[in-house]
Amino acid sequence: MKIKSQLSAHEKPIINIEIKDHYDPKSILTEEIIDIKKEETDEIKSHILSTDGMVLIDTQICLSKSQTDVFEINEECVVMDFVNSGNIETNIELPESDKRIKESTHNIFYTTKFKATYTIPAFEKVNYLAIIFSKEFYYNIINEDWKVHEKFSKNIHLKKSSYLTNKYIPFTPSIQWIISEIRNCNRKGALKKMFLETKIRELLIHQLEAIITQPGQKNKIDDEDYSKLLEAKLILEKDYVHAPNLTELSRMISLNEFKLKKGFKACFGTTVKSFIIKLRMEYAKELFKDKASTVSEVAYKCGYKDISHFSAAFKSFYGSSPQKFKSNWDYIYFWITGILIFS
Repeated sequence: MKIKSQLSAHEKPIINIEIKDHYDPKSILTEEIIDIKKEETDEIKSHILSTDGMVLIDTQICLSKSQTDVFEINEECVVMDFVNSGNIETNIELPESDKRIKESTHNIFYTTKFKATYTIPAFEKVNYLAIIFSKEFYYNIINEDWKVHEKFSKNIHLKKSSYLTNKYIPFTPSIQWIISEIRNCNRKGALKKMFLETKIRELLIHQLEAIITQPGQKNKIDDEDYSKLLEAKLILEKDYVHAPNLTELSRMISLNEFKLKKGFKACFGTTVKSFIIKLRMEYAKELFKDKASTVSEVAYKCGYKDISHFSAAFKSFYGSSPQKFKSNWDYIYFWITGILIFS
């Protein structure tokens, strides 16, 4: 399988890689970092992780002038596609494809041969994450349980290019968190490959759940309100520690509180309050990996002035008190990685 990404103002492709199509559990994970700076304003960074049958491409682009990016894959494949930031105009050789992909949205598609032209706007940070599988690799991770997406699987068997859903849909908090875990993984070698494959399976589960069980009310929300709800979600993700209250958030996005509450639940499957708590609790879990952190310090860093409120929220979310979670962290880390850390 050959994968190439070519920007219009660059003579050479920014991505040009080739992998074997077959799935081999013993194949080695390789990494490549691409860091291109052209003039003072143009910056292109790409982190590529690949093994036999699978490529993960995490790319960030910021340009002083609008350019087109021609992205090609020469073999049949399944792609988990995530647009983290930036709104991109597209021309994709797939039926029912979106002409404009909004930030913080995702989809899955199958193609026999992929070619797309993306218009990257000037002075806008664009970040996308694509996980590309050969058909054999995808069969392996989904265990050929086609009941979760029968129509999509039928198209794969018929070699008919298609999306799993007609429209790109918003990230859920779980998807956002797993992407963050993948990006921040500092493991090496076989442990990194094991971690990555585990997280990709987990990400696929949440992606399928989000697409297949997406709330029906979402279709009743017009594009303008939908954009405002996405803006609200991004505001909370950027600063959940000092998150605005509902009235403040409503004012910030110019959407009344009723539409904010109802629309947020319809689009993202959770309330504004629950979304903030989830982000804070996931951050707390990361902070507790530092054995020197105290419960009161973590509570403060997560936006709680009252330790008892933090402890109650933590226990409700994880089923365990923060004190107990902290004391058992060494055992938890051993269970996850197979490496026992002695104090």
